[in-house]
Amino acid sequence: MSQFYVILTRLNYNAIELFSVHKTTSGEKRKALRKEAQELAKQSRAAMKAAVVLPQAGSKARELQEEADRLRAEAEALRDQARLEDLSIWTMEKVKSTKKGSRTYYYWMATWREGSRTRNVHLGSCAKMDAEAALQKAKAMKAEALGIKI
Repeated sequence: MSQFYVILTRLNYNAIELFSVHKTTSGEKRKALRKEAQELAKQSRAAMKAAVVLPQAGSKARELQEEADRLRAEAEALRDQARLEDLSIWTMEKVKSTKKGSRTYYYWMATWREGSRTRNVHLGSCAKMDAEAALQKAKAMKAEALGIKI
């Protein structure tokens, strides 16, 4: 953060606030679903091995495998939503110097990853929109950039 601040102050920009959203609810739910699906698949494989001795273990193994597949599909459906939620909203302060003095302007900015690149996007003036409106606009812009349908 200190290097970031030094660079911005040299350019007359200051990062005021940073709302980081890297651990998203959808991402955490997706991770839990994938873990549960992995456990069920493991139990299914064990039941298939037991099916040689116990005939009813085969039907239980199929049920477990179907449930694991369902959970994997649900986790995959949350992938785009988790990517969409993973963005940062922050305010940028820009100081403009004139003969009459300096004037400070505040803007909403959004940051997210696109592959290996970080994308910074100007959302608008803090005077014209609140944090919730800026977040909604950022999600819409990220969805369009990544080709995700909302």
